[in-house]
This record gives sequence, C-alpha cells and structure tokens, in this order.
Amino acid sequence: MRRGPGIAAINRSKLAKERYATKGTELSEAEVAHMSKQLESFKTFLEKFAANHQADIKKNPEFRQHFQKLCARIGVDPLASSKGFWAEILGVGDFYYELGVQITEVCLATKSKNGGLITIEELHKLVLKGRGKARQDVSEDDLLRAIKKLHVLGSGFQVIPLQGRQVIQSVPGELNVDHTTLLETAQKSGYTSMSMLSSELGWDNHRSEQVLNYLIQEGMIWVDNQGPGEKLYWVPGFFRQP
Repeated sequence: MRRGPGIAAINRSKLAKERYATKGTELSEAEVAHMSKQLESFKTFLEKFAANHQADIKKNPEFRQHFQKLCARIGVDPLASSKGFWAEILGVGDFYYELGVQITEVCLATKSKNGGLITIEELHKLVLKGRGKARQDVSEDDLLRAIKKLHVLGSGFQVIPLQGRQVIQSVPGELNVDHTTLLETAQKSGYTSMSMLSSELGWDNHRSEQVLNYLIQEGMIWVDNQGPGEKLYWVPGFFRQP
C-alpha cells in the first residue's frame, strides 16, 4: 500500500517555506535600505551641485531646465515649498511664484482679445516684454512649470496639448476631446466651419453645433457671419498679436 508524505516531511517543507519567506523579507528590507541610502546620497550631491551652480540655475533657462529634470529623476521638487534649502540658496520657489503672478497678469490683460486661450509662444513673448531687460530670462519650460503650479492651486489655468502646439487656458471650464479636436482643426487657418468639421472630422451638424456652442459661450471662439457662403468660427487665441 502506497503511503503519502509523512508528518515530519510536511513540517520540514513548511519550515523551509517559512525560512525562505523570512529570508526574502530580510533581502527586501536590505534592498530598500540600500536604495534609500543611495537616494539620500543623490539628494546631498544635488544640493552641493545646486549650491555650486546657483548662478547658472538662476540666469540660464536651458541650464535650469536640465537641473529640473535631474531633480525630477530622484523625486525632488524644488518648487514644492518657498522655505528650506531650495528657497534659501536658489530662490527657485520665489522665482516660479513670481512668474506665476506675471502669467496671471498677462492672461487677464489679454482675455478680451483671445477669449482665455493663448499659445505658449505668445505668452512667452508677452512675459519677456513685461519683465524688461534687467530681469532674469525665462524659457517656455519655465512658463509651463509655473502654470502647472497655478493649476494645482485651482486657479483654472491648464495646458492644452494640441498637435505641434501648446495652448494655455486661463479661464475655468474643462475642455473635452471634441473641444480640443476642433481647436486642432482651426490651428492652421485660425478658423473652422461646419463644412470643414464635416469633411475633416466626419462630424454631423448636431455634434459640430454642440461643440461650437460651448466654445462660443465661453468666449473661446468668435462667430463671423460674413464668411464666403457660410459662417466661420475664429479662434482669437491663434491670432498673432502685434
């Protein structure tokens, strides 16, 4: 008669599994401790690097962008607080908070002209113009970082990624996929129409009217009743300002 494994064998197997589990836990804890130590070393190195190159970080937008990417890779956010090392040594937090105020001022001043939509290129030009020659130079990357901070504060600012272009929305209201798709069709010429939406996107009149009506109501699109043969719907945010 064939017998199954004995109680002693079962106990040995159970004990072996428990030992493997204990050893696995020990290895995991040691690995985490090692990684934490490495991360802390990276942060210390980063602080020394920042202290040694603070002039470049403050004055050179390209260098500042690379520095920000380096910080992101190890989970450090120099913009998270206006206190502590980053603010005291670099003034990084204050720089972006100040930039956020300037962005807000530009968007409020141009809202009547663009309906609350402005391209990142146009915003960059106007911010530089307002800062003057004596102030720190800023890049489009700086603007995008400052805008993300504004969005976190619930101010209504957000970045709308279109094909080949980024547009800043400075008025409250969520744009869905249809809204952004319509804006993309209007990028090249600055306007769209019912026939363009039908031929390029395959939309029926009901769908086109729903999307257009929302954007018109929010002031992001202007209606031109004198278009050749049909109404044209212009996006003032795509106009080039003098």
